[in-house]
Formats: sequence, structure tokens, C-alpha cells
Amino acid sequence: MPAHLEPRLLRAFLAVAEDLHFTRAAGRLYVAQQALSRDIRRLERELGADLFVRTTRQVTLTPDGERLLPHARRALEAQDELLVAFGRADAARPLLVDVNSPGLASGRVLALARALAPDCELMARFESGLTGAAAELLAGRLDASFGRFAGLDPALRARLEQQPVRYEPMAVVLPEDHHLAALDAVPLDALAGEQVYAGAGNPRTLEWTDLARQLFEGRGIEVAAPAPLAVGTEEFRRVMAKTRTPVLAVVDFPAMSGSTLRPLVDPVPLSPVSLVWRKGLAHPGVEALRAAAARLSADEGWLERPSGGWIPATDALIMRSRI
Repeated sequence: MPAHLEPRLLRAFLAVAEDLHFTRAAGRLYVAQQALSRDIRRLERELGADLFVRTTRQVTLTPDGERLLPHARRALEAQDELLVAFGRADAARPLLVDVNSPGLASGRVLALARALAPDCELMARFESGLTGAAAELLAGRLDASFGRFAGLDPALRARLEQQPVRYEPMAVVLPEDHHLAALDAVPLDALAGEQVYAGAGNPRTLEWTDLARQLFEGRGIEVAAPAPLAVGTEEFRRVMAKTRTPVLAVVDFPAMSGSTLRPLVDPVPLSPVSLVWRKGLAHPGVEALRAAAARLSADEGWLERPSGGWIPATDALIMRSRI
């Protein structure tokens, strides 16, 4: 056994172990595939064990690779925490930030963070759902995201950190000739008997569907059955025009032709938004995002709950927490 192992070799191993694909893992680490393969071979020599079975069709972990995996994760998490504690971070690589969809509060946080840290490259991504984004965060394919932290599985939350950003008022998107579209705001009770689309069937937005079910419970509102997953505003507009189903959204949801957005009231339902990142991640871009979120939250009153605003108890508890 070697006296020590370079963290770079463990990061190479972890990237391949999680992707089970050398090309994708190399792209994730911003290295050439040949360099990644060389690091894996060196790690295998130093450990005296084969870590992967490679064929022309697939890559799989050997029993020794499976045995190394949890140890590698713990070692790298400890190193990341040490770097954070002493103010060291890898500022050279781009920080990949999921803002969910264009036009939301998360985009404003990202824009301000870029202004606060002009030497950092903060790259926007659009994952549409914190459940899906969380898997990408833990795999290292994303660095930060936004969404309902309480809606994640506790095992996922234990490996992530969060900072409350906003209680975002919720709204409903209606066909422009819907009988409720003439109202300036839609009381929740007015949706009784309606089926409202809230991402049911989309495995990447489980936290949003769960929030909708809690909101609709006891109000005579049903979560609409799964619909074809629409990617992009035009596809969303087309599917909505075809199904004519109201859609649960937030007040900053982008406008679309053929539909109208109306805030929900009596009570005002709130979508709790947090900035979420991988535990132990050391990068000045994360600090810029946190500073930007804190400034906007204070300046815009994003963390002031409206009187009578609705939010699940678990979400309210998490949103009161501070990192």
C-alpha cells in the first residue's frame, strides 16, 4: 500500500465510478480522456487492485472498486471541508449553476453573483427540478441549484447545504379564455373541481408535485395526470393549448401567448426557494452566489412571509435555518 494517495487520483476514480463512462468523466473534470485513463491506471497500481472492468460497450466497478467508493467519497469530502475552512478554493474552473428556468429569481441571483465575482466563470444550466438537479450536484455535474430543499429525500439533504433565498408566491397559468382568467387573482377555493398540472410523472420535479399535493389536499383540487414532458417555452405553450389544463406555477413564470398568469390568494401559497450546493464545495463562485442571494433577499424582502401565507410546516422550519 502507498504511504499516501493524491486526491487527484481519487477524484478521477470517483468521476468514472459515478458516470461509468470515461469520456463523460473526463469532460466533467476538464481533462483529456488519456490523462484520466493514466490517473486510473496509476491509482490501480498504487492500490494493487483492479478498480474497473472495461469492455468496448461498458465500464463497471470491480468488487475492489465498490469497496473503495465510500472511502474515496469520505476522503474527498474531508479535503473539500478543509479547503473551505482555510479559505482555499479552485477558482479556475467554471461553476455550473442551475437556475431551473429563465426569468426566475434564481437568474437574478446568478446575474448579481457574476457582478460580485467578475473573475469567476459562472455558467447557467437549466435542469427544471431540484430533485433532478440534486443528483447532478452529488455526481459533480452541477455545482449549485435552486429549489425546495425540504422536498428532497433526507439522505440527499444530508450531503447538501442550503441557504434560504425566497418565499416565492405561487400562481396558476390558465388558457386565456378560461373562466377564471378574467380575475386579477384566483382564490384557491375557485380551483375546486379543477385538475391542475404540477409535474406529476416527471421524476426530476418530485419536490414540486409533492408541494402541490399538500396545497391541494382538502380543497377539492386534483393534481392532473402526467402529460408529455415539454422542454422549452414553445413546447410548453403547445402542450398546454392542447390539454387546456391549468398549470401550477410561481408569479415570476414567463409570459406565454395564449395563456394568462394569475397569482393565487386566500391564502397566498408560497414556494420555498433555497440556494443548494454540494457539502464541502470550495469555490469563490459559491460565496458570490450566497452573497448575492443574501443581498437580494434583504433588498427585495424575499424572506418576509406575507400574513396568512401558506407553507408546509417542514418547509417553514428549514427556511428559518441559516448556514
